[in-house]
Amino acid sequence: MPLEQLVLASGNAGKLKELAHLLEPLHMAVRSQADFEVNPPEETGLTFVENALIKAREAAKVSGLPALGDDSGLVVDALDGAPGIYSARFAGPDASDADNNEKLLERLAGLPLERRNAHFHCCLVMLRSAEDPAPLIATGTWHGQILEAPRGQGGFGYDPLFLDPKLGATAAELTMAEKARISHRGQALMGLIERIKEG
Repeated sequence: MPLEQLVLASGNAGKLKELAHLLEPLHMAVRSQADFEVNPPEETGLTFVENALIKAREAAKVSGLPALGDDSGLVVDALDGAPGIYSARFAGPDASDADNNEKLLERLAGLPLERRNAHFHCCLVMLRSAEDPAPLIATGTWHGQILEAPRGQGGFGYDPLFLDPKLGATAAELTMAEKARISHRGQALMGLIERIKEG
């Protein structure tokens, strides 16, 4: 059965913009959970997949529509995987992107580029309903390094600090189309779209 509408279980404007762009090939109406006054649930999981599932279930329950939960973050080798699932609140519960970037730079101060390896990880979970016992799950990773100063005006979150060494550009210097092709979220969504088409 083709999906006609999908609720994105996120209040992050940058994430919503990216996901709506990536979902265009499915020709479905993509709605924000804000349209249904979904209160973001407490993210009590210890992994990206647990938190994506919590978000998707709440959005599906309140909206009555299929929901897509996205939990993603930056995993830095030198910080033992931090900020990880706490990426959005690395510098505190109400932290801005700038606050989080500043804290990351402080934690990595003095480390040479070869010791600043990191990757973005994205987990997408799609539920057909809040009680869906078999969610569709897809993941993606994007490897790079953390710069000592931000570069670029695009993207959101840690994008200005995240360098893709193969491209020689930060995530914030890429167009949305370029980022969609190679990013962790783009990879996860391509996998998810294939699974939706199969189903």
